[in-house]
Amino acid sequence: MKKDIEHKLIDKNTKPTSMRILVYDFLSSQEAALSLSEIENHFENADRITIYRTLKTFEEKGIVHSIQENTTTKYKLCEDDCDEKTHKDWHLHFYCKICKRTTCKEDISFPENMQTNFRIDEIRLFAKGICENCLESLQ
Repeated sequence: MKKDIEHKLIDKNTKPTSMRILVYDFLSSQEAALSLSEIENHFENADRITIYRTLKTFEEKGIVHSIQENTTTKYKLCEDDCDEKTHKDWHLHFYCKICKRTTCKEDISFPENMQTNFRIDEIRLFAKGICENCLESLQ
């Protein structure tokens, strides 16, 4: 697993340091997007600034995309075809008001192949509501 992550980081022109490998591995096991604090809580002895810099590097290199929720930024791994110029997270980011999780809803997306005379590098689609799991528990 570690070698796979190293190769993915190298493919994105990112040096595979120990912290970067650990953060990537942790994010790859998550279904929901996580805030810096949530990621930091997983790594009890890690420096907050190092984790923050890792996330910013990942964002710049097209490894993670950030999702802005009011005053909090959350992070989720990108698809492999994102790069330094274009994040292809053209899908809905959904925040559940009950369980407080932010998930990517890839089945609801903005079409990537639109014919335009300009280049779209990033689109941010964000919605709040009640997720399918929480809706089930309400019934």
